[in-house]
Amino acid sequence: DLEGPREGEVLVEVKATGICHTDEFTLSGADPEGIFPAILGHEGAGIVIDVGKGVTSVRKGDHVIPLYTPECRQCPSCLSRKTNLCTAIRATQGQGLMPDGTSRFSVDGKKLFHYMGCSTFSNFTVLPEIAVAKVNPDAPFDKICYIGCGVTTGIGAVINTAKV
Repeated sequence: DLEGPREGEVLVEVKATGICHTDEFTLSGADPEGIFPAILGHEGAGIVIDVGKGVTSVRKGDHVIPLYTPECRQCPSCLSRKTNLCTAIRATQGQGLMPDGTSRFSVDGKKLFHYMGCSTFSNFTVLPEIAVAKVNPDAPFDKICYIGCGVTTGIGAVINTAKV
């Protein structure tokens, strides 16, 4: 079961998802930060189906990708060069929960955890507004689903590690 979006949240129908090594690592049980039961997946693309109160950056019908490292643009980390450490999301995301400390997923009345704030291995997912990026509606879902992790970490490795 999936509860709809609350204030500041977005309901997305997942149209495509990638399978990252991180998903595989967590599923293996070797990830010390893995929390179960959870809906894995953090590379995805989809369509906004509904928005909660106060959401202004996207609307129903928009094409989006989820961001597992969102930026609130207000906390000390986001106001520095460490935007990947947004304190507005980190505290609860690592616990498999939404920013309000709850989950939108359940099965038979029992809570399921979110994964990296995205849970793209579900047909539908709920994300904080700051954790979605609007994309060109002409972009193919099966290509753009990798932008949220595979593409960004690849570019980061080339620029920051290999210094190319």
